[in-house]
Amino acid sequence: MKLLQPKYLLTALLLLLAALPAAAQRLPRSERTIIRGGLRQQPDSLQHRADSLAAARFLAEIDSVLTADYRNDSVALNALRTDDRRHLDSVALAEFLDGGVRRDPNRRLFRKGWFMSDSMGLSKVCWMSAIIPGYGQIYNRQYWKLPILYGTLGAGLALYIHENKVYKPLKRRYDAMTDMSLERTPELDALQTKMIRSNTRRQIYLGITIASYIYFIGDAAIQYATNDVSSVKKATTLACICPGAGQIYNKSYWKVPFVIGGFATLAYCIDWNNRGYQRFKKAYSLLADYENHPDKYPNGPTDEFHGRYSSTFLRNLRNNYRRNRDLCIILTGGMYILQIIDAHVDAHLRDYDISDDLTMNIEPMVDYTYIPTVGNHRPVVGFNMSLNF
Repeated sequence: MKLLQPKYLLTALLLLLAALPAAAQRLPRSERTIIRGGLRQQPDSLQHRADSLAAARFLAEIDSVLTADYRNDSVALNALRTDDRRHLDSVALAEFLDGGVRRDPNRRLFRKGWFMSDSMGLSKVCWMSAIIPGYGQIYNRQYWKLPILYGTLGAGLALYIHENKVYKPLKRRYDAMTDMSLERTPELDALQTKMIRSNTRRQIYLGITIASYIYFIGDAAIQYATNDVSSVKKATTLACICPGAGQIYNKSYWKVPFVIGGFATLAYCIDWNNRGYQRFKKAYSLLADYENHPDKYPNGPTDEFHGRYSSTFLRNLRNNYRRNRDLCIILTGGMYILQIIDAHVDAHLRDYDISDDLTMNIEPMVDYTYIPTVGNHRPVVGFNMSLNF
């Protein structure tokens, strides 16, 4: 009962406080932690556990390879001492970590060089795939896709070239007939029908070629073999390759109709305004030539409107259609940049917590801070506060 008296308790407390600095010096200390704003960064236990498991799997593979090499030689296997295997494991682990940059242990070979390297970034792979079709599939070791790529590209390009040779003479004949007069004749109507059909087939073949080319560049980005690339970069890269691909990668499917519909609408507006521009440009040139050289046209103006509109009016219509066409082209470029930004931001906010969990956690914290005046470390006691909002 004497130990419970106040003087004995006070003596024990003083002895404990006196022994605390000495005990603190013998404790193993981690690196110095800098606390700003009352918050202390906590170590990522999940990442540390994942790194440990990956290193353990890699060392197990080294052990299995060593065991397989010495399986038929029991003497050599016994000669491989524990300390030798430990040294080999440490060397293999150092190569695995490679200065803190993790490599994929599932890759059989580590390729080096600027043309085909394991450290090649996603952007470079996409640029190389754009310059050399099929490069991304070779880099990702998906060789079975090469016949499909070159087959669709070659067939589409060959059909386009063949149809273009049919379309060009028809277009020259149509321009030669309309340069003198825009009066509708059965011959002109038949020629225009053949020209439109040939041009439609030509555009379809060209669209198939471009679509297959873009698809395989996007496939190279999606199947990019290196695991350390973030989903944000992949989404942004896919949005740059093809409008709407970044939204599909982010699984924001409801945005895809708006992106595709917007581009289709702007493409139609560009084509419609360009056709109007070409129409009134030709009518203005014919009327202006008639006004300057009336003796060349004994039957009067040969433009589409037969002189019903003045040259100033036709010139204004031509300029309006050209301005609207250029404005639609600028809007198309702006929409292209906008969908890239949307894919980038959406990928960033993909894992953002939007729940109603508004909590505050307070937990005790003990750290050791070096005090220059004392020349030693002293314990610092405080609190960690975290907010979820």
